[in-house]
Amino acid sequence: MPIPTRASNVPEALKDPEKAAQLRDTKLVTWLPDDPEDPRNWSKPYKWYITGVCAIAVVAVAFASAVVTGDFGDVQDEFHVGEVVVALSVSLMVCGFGIGPLAWAPMSEVIGRRPLWIFPNLLYVIFNIPCAVAKNIQTYLICRFFCGIFASAPLAVAGGTLSDIWDNNERGFAIALFAAAPYGGPVMGPVVGGFVGENIGWRWIIWVNMILAGVVTIFCCTMPETYAPAILKRRAARLRQETGDPTFTTEQELFKRPLSDIITETLIRPFQMLATEPILLLMSLYVALIYGLLYAFFFSFPVVFSEGYGFDDGHTGLTFISVLIGLLLALFVTPRIEKNYQKRAAAKGGKADPEDRLVGMMIGCWFVPVSLFIFGWTSPPAVMPGGGHWVGPVSAGIPFGFGMVILYFSCNAYLIDAFPGYVASALAAKTVIRSGSGAAMPLFIEAMYHNLGNGWAASVWAFISLALVPIPFLFYNFGKSIRARSKRAIA
Repeated sequence: MPIPTRASNVPEALKDPEKAAQLRDTKLVTWLPDDPEDPRNWSKPYKWYITGVCAIAVVAVAFASAVVTGDFGDVQDEFHVGEVVVALSVSLMVCGFGIGPLAWAPMSEVIGRRPLWIFPNLLYVIFNIPCAVAKNIQTYLICRFFCGIFASAPLAVAGGTLSDIWDNNERGFAIALFAAAPYGGPVMGPVVGGFVGENIGWRWIIWVNMILAGVVTIFCCTMPETYAPAILKRRAARLRQETGDPTFTTEQELFKRPLSDIITETLIRPFQMLATEPILLLMSLYVALIYGLLYAFFFSFPVVFSEGYGFDDGHTGLTFISVLIGLLLALFVTPRIEKNYQKRAAAKGGKADPEDRLVGMMIGCWFVPVSLFIFGWTSPPAVMPGGGHWVGPVSAGIPFGFGMVILYFSCNAYLIDAFPGYVASALAAKTVIRSGSGAAMPLFIEAMYHNLGNGWAASVWAFISLALVPIPFLFYNFGKSIRARSKRAIA
């Protein structure tokens, strides 16, 4: 009895008895029981090594998007441009994060995961060079955009790689790491960039980033192929060569997906689903807000700490450690949320409802507005430097980092469970919306804090995040009936 490749449904041809009869002489290459080449059967240490490389690669990519914020002043002075133009160096790279996966994700299902762990990363390393030696702002910004496109490959492939090697009941902490990585990386960027820029100049920020990208690329080159159809296709080719029997083939070779289907899934269907699926639309908007607020912090922290408290770039970067602390706390909590989900599943006969994934969101949603109120109203001028302490606004990063990761972890799991037949399209839609928000925030957030003041600028976002708090509660209570009326969500 062949073991499914976990990559497709039963092809239409096999549902037709006449067509199936024509294929009776075909030798279908599938997994064998306890197959050593099946990634799910690899040793735990090796699977954790792969998981670690996935997490580090995503962290390094996200780090690159924010590391340049460590020294905007020198870039402005050298190229004689304003703060909004320099902020484009962040926005354009994050735009690349949204566009790149639309190509990398479907390519990983055509040629396998391994090539996309290697070649886009190599190009990303190369595109750091013109950024570092740029003679004008145009070169710098254009190459940052291409850095974003090529660097986004791990963002597109890491989730698929983790699902290739871990069973559903094993992947809880691995997915938690993957959820934290896109948020942990940007937080570490200003910490490093601030000190590097202050001491040896903004160009060395890019060189340091390139060195990190190069080291990570070396690790990525050690990544094995984990995509089942690609491994089986290689096995079938080997069997054909060894036996001289051309009838050895795989399910995916017999029933190739048309390119039009792949394009529809990644370029057209995500936007159709955003227009017709309220679950996907509202969850994507929620994730977009959180992601955007993270990038807003990279520009509001300097307003508060550099202008309000007189911190230099290096010490302003250190204030982001509070967000990192919140993120690490979330990593301790997410396995407990996963255990709660497993208990709910056991109580329902082994299969929980997708809405059971929302428990984490219902916990995490309160921390984001609380953090913003703390940040705004413990900052100057509400609390002047002479009458208060910088610990107040710095501490706001802890609840934000905690709520951010818990929200993203639960939202991601909910979308995967709610749209099992359209996961690629749902996650592509979420990625585009999320990246759009992250790219837009840097362009106006500094002006917003200057014009409204720290207290009210932070409060505007706190009230917006409060307005979104009911979303997980509404879907927890009414999600099942909404899914029942959907064409694509699981009934």
